Amino acid sequence: MPTVYLALGSNLGDRLENIHKVVEELKVCGVNAVKLSTVVETDPLEAPPQGKFLNAVLKAQTYHSPEELIVITRGVERKLGRVKKIFRGPRVIDIDILLYDDIKLITPQLIIPHPRMLERSFVMKPLAEIEPALCASLKP
Repeated sequence: MPTVYLALGSNLGDRLENIHKVVEELKVCGVNAVKLSTVVETDPLEAPPQGKFLNAVLKAQTYHSPEELIVITRGVERKLGRVKKIFRGPRVIDIDILLYDDIKLITPQLIIPHPRMLERSFVMKPLAEIEPALCASLKP
């Protein structure tokens, strides 16, 4: 079964509950959690003024293809109340596909590995916590 890594973030409502709801909703959709990193609080980057985020990385397994997974993650975001009003604005939940096994993919909807993950400490620190060897192998 393929292994995927997802970045989770929330800065609206009950941020911690939102992160845990994502894990539950993904399981219902056939994306099974293997390990969730420690949840960390971070300042928003490259964004309009807004509250701090809670961020985590989820290691999961799924039979869904990357193309199916992006549809699922967007559906979970909508189900939990995400509405895109402002570019990089506040959000109830944000789910980014970081890695999907060793696949490299570029489509109009999805780029794997995530193109900015190496620049984001709120992604790399939680990823290093749950997969230090993988994280070290990603660095140039």
